[in-house]
Amino acid sequence: MGVLQQAGKILVLNAGSSSLKFKLFSLAPGLVAGVGGMIDRIGDTVNSNLVAKGNGNKWTEKVPIKDHVAAMECIMGFLSDKESSSIHKEVQAVGHRIVHGLDIHQAALLDDNVIQKLHQAATLAPLHNPPGLQGLAAAMKVFQGVPQVGVFDTAFHQSMPPKAFMYGIPYDYYTQHKIRRYGFHGTSHKYLVETAASMLGKRPQQTNAITCHLGNGSSITAVKNGLSVDTTMGLTPLEGLVMGTRSGDMDPAVPLHLMSTLGLSAKEMDTILNKKSGLLGVCGHNDLRAIIDNKAAGDERAALALDMFVYRVRKYIGAYAAALSGRVDALVFSAGIGENSSIIRGLICEDMQAMGVSINDAKNKATVGGAQGDISAPDSRMRVLVVPTDEELSIAQQTLDMVSKVKSKVAVAA
Repeated sequence: MGVLQQAGKILVLNAGSSSLKFKLFSLAPGLVAGVGGMIDRIGDTVNSNLVAKGNGNKWTEKVPIKDHVAAMECIMGFLSDKESSSIHKEVQAVGHRIVHGLDIHQAALLDDNVIQKLHQAATLAPLHNPPGLQGLAAAMKVFQGVPQVGVFDTAFHQSMPPKAFMYGIPYDYYTQHKIRRYGFHGTSHKYLVETAASMLGKRPQQTNAITCHLGNGSSITAVKNGLSVDTTMGLTPLEGLVMGTRSGDMDPAVPLHLMSTLGLSAKEMDTILNKKSGLLGVCGHNDLRAIIDNKAAGDERAALALDMFVYRVRKYIGAYAAALSGRVDALVFSAGIGENSSIIRGLICEDMQAMGVSINDAKNKATVGGAQGDISAPDSRMRVLVVPTDEELSIAQQTLDMVSKVKSKVAVAA
């Protein structure tokens, strides 16, 4: 591990408004996942819980948690009891999942300058960045002097060229208000292209891919030579595919018309587009498993919702194949739907032989439940891969790389 102690550990945190997820990784050498879990209902001192698993065990405990600092202290007490009594000394760095990092293009030490930028980005990610900053403050209080590293959902997409990230609106909105396409799920897409490249026997820098992170929140990224050149999400995670509860792409006049006609406020419209639209809005369900079952039972709106989801994914795959000049090494499926639904993968890839996509039905049906594999047919020019995403491992690796880099520079300067 170079400048880091091989007996040390990396702690990964993902803070929500009322939750704090955690996962511990050991340097053994290489990163080895240990205990992970979450505390939910932070602020509800009666109903908050700690749920965790690891090392072949599972735990569920009622814990009275008033805020994120209390949650962090509870997690450390739990790890001290279940993992190691000297856990405070063993954690050498803490990696934080941060949703919005503006133009930050890689993992970064969370110093005062970076933290200030995260506060600025909170206006663009009001549901995500403030809780992330709360989690950071809690970790800094518990782990004084331990490096804190931010890994940003937006960072991987900072390689997009202006023609891909700019909107067709007055340019001053970009220069003065930072209005542009940022993209999200970047930690997942980075992990997917690196894993896909390894499966292909290539380096990421040699790999062109279309990575499909398909879950309740979904996004697709065009990757050229290992770098994001376009992605479906934009200023916020609302743009792009039809998702579980998010509308995805639409004419911008639609919300304006509804606000005018129905007298809706901006906040009410935001709630509709983010929480009441998408698959849920079309057919009353946001779980594709229920939608598939309902379609089989003759539910026409379920059939429509399924068709809309599949069509939008297929359309973006075609668009991104064009963005990559038709040179695509792999089409990669991941996340809850992409990893587990052979039905959806089959529908997406149906009749795409002209694009060079053909899958083996038996391999497709067998590659579910967290399995990684190549489901391509022998005649498929584009490899079709299923890669279970591991954002926590990616965060841990990026945290380790950043801390090692900084400590190496310090050692050289000394």
